[in-house]
Amino acid sequence: VARIFGHALEDSHSKSGLIHSLSVCISLLDPKRSAIVSPLMHSFRHQHMYEPSIPVNSETINAMLPKLGEWVSFAESCDLLMLLNVSSDEKILPTTYGELRPPLGKHRLKIVEFIAVLLRIGNEAAEKELVNTGTIQRVIDLFFEYPYNNALHHHVGSIILSCLESKNDAIVDHLLQECDLIGKFLQTDKNPVLSGDSNQPTLPAAGKCAPRVGNIGHITRISNKILQLGSSNSRIQACIQENSEWNEWQTNVLQERNAVENVYRWACGNGIVVRPNRKSLKE
Repeated sequence: VARIFGHALEDSHSKSGLIHSLSVCISLLDPKRSAIVSPLMHSFRHQHMYEPSIPVNSETINAMLPKLGEWVSFAESCDLLMLLNVSSDEKILPTTYGELRPPLGKHRLKIVEFIAVLLRIGNEAAEKELVNTGTIQRVIDLFFEYPYNNALHHHVGSIILSCLESKNDAIVDHLLQECDLIGKFLQTDKNPVLSGDSNQPTLPAAGKCAPRVGNIGHITRISNKILQLGSSNSRIQACIQENSEWNEWQTNVLQERNAVENVYRWACGNGIVVRPNRKSLKE
């Protein structure tokens, strides 16, 4: 396991090698995931359905942990945080709404997926390593830097959920305070259009009206989850009660949005069972 994970990082210049190596590591951590054709669908199911986590051999996780915290030069080796850095990537991808400078790429998306799976295990040592290296904070930043990457948003949503459900108060504090998750949610929801900041990787087309960002739905769903978990978790409750802007937003904006988006209250959402008559059955 250590050799596979080490190979993924040490040979990080080979994106395909990194992707395949991390796929093996993901399968070792979550065998059920490999049985589902789409990893994204697995992530979606995890966020909307309760599925008990599969016990993982502690030796498997311990073999991966040393590599997570390596802070060495990029020329010699590379840790996950360095691989998630997009500032040195000069690729440009034109899109219908503008440009990606650079695109996120499959290799970075696979890293985020791996982190999501690793956090689902609930291993305290892994959580501590990801907090100390700033990896969770970097992943949260990617959520806002790439506001149209739905696959990324699902994986980050899974990461946030795992942090909130953790029994470790330190990772909850890190998410809500150091990463300022709620503050970033409020800022994005208040100004939900694509920024023209040239330092950001996602840019709107020049001379056109900036489009609405595509992660508001995820922000709404995660915010509802924060409220739900806060009712039974005193640590989360304390963090959100301290934020007066959040309290006002969830009362005036979130509740109204939930009411509007509640399909069970839509006239067209009321299911009507049409029973076939006996004559048609005989025919």
